[in-house]
Amino acid sequence: MRIIRHQQQDYRASIKEQESIVAGILAGNAEPTLIMTEHPPLFSVGTSGSEEDILQREIDGEGIAVFESGRGGEVTYHGPGQLVCYVIDDLRQKQDLHKHVWRLEEIVIRTLADFNIRAVRSERGIGVWVDEKKIAAVGVRCRKWITFHGIALNINPNLKHYSGIVACGMSDNPVISMFELGSSADRSNVEDALTRHSALFDKLT
Repeated sequence: MRIIRHQQQDYRASIKEQESIVAGILAGNAEPTLIMTEHPPLFSVGTSGSEEDILQREIDGEGIAVFESGRGGEVTYHGPGQLVCYVIDDLRQKQDLHKHVWRLEEIVIRTLADFNIRAVRSERGIGVWVDEKKIAAVGVRCRKWITFHGIALNINPNLKHYSGIVACGMSDNPVISMFELGSSADRSNVEDALTRHSALFDKLT
């Protein structure tokens, strides 16, 4: 899987880049790709979400943009201190979106284990959880069995920003970060670990 890294990326530019890779795979001139990036503070609204779940657009004097994302899921937050991983994969031979989401969760669970954080799945919803709090959100979109969008892993974001939304439809806003769990890992450490585990993405069962 090809890997692209951005220090920070405008959300619209990110969607445009993903759309271009999806079109390239369908045309036969691009390959599955993992994009690792970060966004300025924003709320993204999924296809099951509603702007009614956006409670505030300014927190601590900082304005937070709102975007329709096109991915599955409800409303979530992206911002500095969060590693966003977009996985553009070709499922035309597999056609199992549930397995794709399971693999996205699995590479995060394995990555966090490298930092002595025991993460799990939860009946509360898709994503990765620690002590019943969500540490990584997962949302995907699929076009002609080419997937895009992906994972948002909280390393050390401003968790106050989550107070501006009903995150993933959960009014109790159960979110956590690696930093809150006592980890001093920085983004480069986490990227390295996630890259190792994503190399086995298609072999995870």
